[in-house]
Amino acid sequence: MSLTLKLHFNLHHHNHANKNTIITNTNYINRNTCFSNKIQPKTIYNTNPLIITPRKVDSRVMQGECCNKIIKSSLIEPDGGSLVDLVVGERERDLKRVEGEELPKVKLSKIDVEWVHVIGEGWASPLRGFMREDEYLQCLHFNSLRLKNGSVVNMSLPIVLAIDDETKGRIGSCSNVGLIGPDGDLVAILRSIEIYKHNKEERIARTWGTTAPGLPYVEEVITPAGNWLIGGDLEVIQPIKYNDGLDNYRLSPKQLRQEFDRRKADAVFAFQLRNPVHNGHALLMNDTRKRLLEMGYKNPILLLHPLGGFTKADDVPLDVRMEQHSKVLEDGILDPETTIVAIFPSPMHYAGPTEVQWHAKARINAGANFYIVGRDPAGMGHPTEKRDLYDPDHGKKVLSMAPGLEKLNILPFRVAAYDTTENKMAFFDPTRSKDFLFISGTKMRAYARNGENPPDGFMCPSGWKVLVNYYERLQVEEQAQQPAVLST
Repeated sequence: MSLTLKLHFNLHHHNHANKNTIITNTNYINRNTCFSNKIQPKTIYNTNPLIITPRKVDSRVMQGECCNKIIKSSLIEPDGGSLVDLVVGERERDLKRVEGEELPKVKLSKIDVEWVHVIGEGWASPLRGFMREDEYLQCLHFNSLRLKNGSVVNMSLPIVLAIDDETKGRIGSCSNVGLIGPDGDLVAILRSIEIYKHNKEERIARTWGTTAPGLPYVEEVITPAGNWLIGGDLEVIQPIKYNDGLDNYRLSPKQLRQEFDRRKADAVFAFQLRNPVHNGHALLMNDTRKRLLEMGYKNPILLLHPLGGFTKADDVPLDVRMEQHSKVLEDGILDPETTIVAIFPSPMHYAGPTEVQWHAKARINAGANFYIVGRDPAGMGHPTEKRDLYDPDHGKKVLSMAPGLEKLNILPFRVAAYDTTENKMAFFDPTRSKDFLFISGTKMRAYARNGENPPDGFMCPSGWKVLVNYYERLQVEEQAQQPAVLST
């Protein structure tokens, strides 16, 4: 995979003093939803994702290293100026439950609950609920929202809740509804609701740039959904939990900002991924930190941030990926002292340049001011033709121009590939292009599935063993589920 780092250096703030001044505004359901029921999640590796605990720091007031500046609790202001937190306080929960039980009910799917999680913790700040029609149209047509003060924030994916005709009829003229999870429990209340038409074809065409059959999120979520969308303000009854052994890795934007502050980070660079980490990824992340140090930053922190919501069926499940990531840290491929591993709860659309804006925007709200973007970010193969669905370079180009992402500027990086002469992942040298082998995520999964080993130096051995073991178990379970053939 070729990779590029996308950053934004604000011309008004990128100076020597800014490198030592952090600018900020301080302010959960059953199982992981990668939708692989074949392998049961288990408690794995470190129980605390914040693996290394530096010396204690008073987060209320810390002095900067120069100019006597006050360092606040993160490096970048959330979209809209303050971080949204829609989870009801403990004292109010019983009253909210009583109220919610009396309201008309809307049943949520597992993926709808993931979106409640995303909205409720502030990943989509300043969004305060499922989109009403004006927000939906701005998102769909402009990839952004204009706030009341005239400023623009990025919002490239519709975050909406669909209902069918029967549910719409039951709601009637009520202004509030209760949102019920797959297990029947009250998850949230949606207030001051607005119901409007769900034009699926327009939504699909504008989000993916195609209506070709076979788009995973479309088939899983949109095609079976109702013909109406319901928007409103969310009140989440309690933090969303999945009880899959990984909830301690699901750090909210607020928790991440507090941890960056506690570690006295003066730069945070986030890496979004939905694949296992190979040594090419690690090369880029380690080189990123080296470059930031050369620029004068004293303590850059890596946010290794795998996507934890819905993924397509052939992707590696979240629990397996998290175990693999742990091995990468245990083997020292990445430095645990300067790395935070956490789960990003968003579902995956595979919508290429449209979706990569969402991935970047959400990390701004989590407090990361640097964002790594790779080749064909959030892309996939065309569902009916043998080609990429999106131009592999368009994701990083779009991020450099996207409205509302001006807080992120670009620091270019070279392509990483496997150097067959050195037997390791290295930056691509075009003068000897024949010496390099490009191993995509699809190819990597095929190696593991077929029991083949990748070239030495592609991935740490213990991490590779995690993948091989997963595919071996998967094949055993698939064979066990096949009906017996009777011989005559």
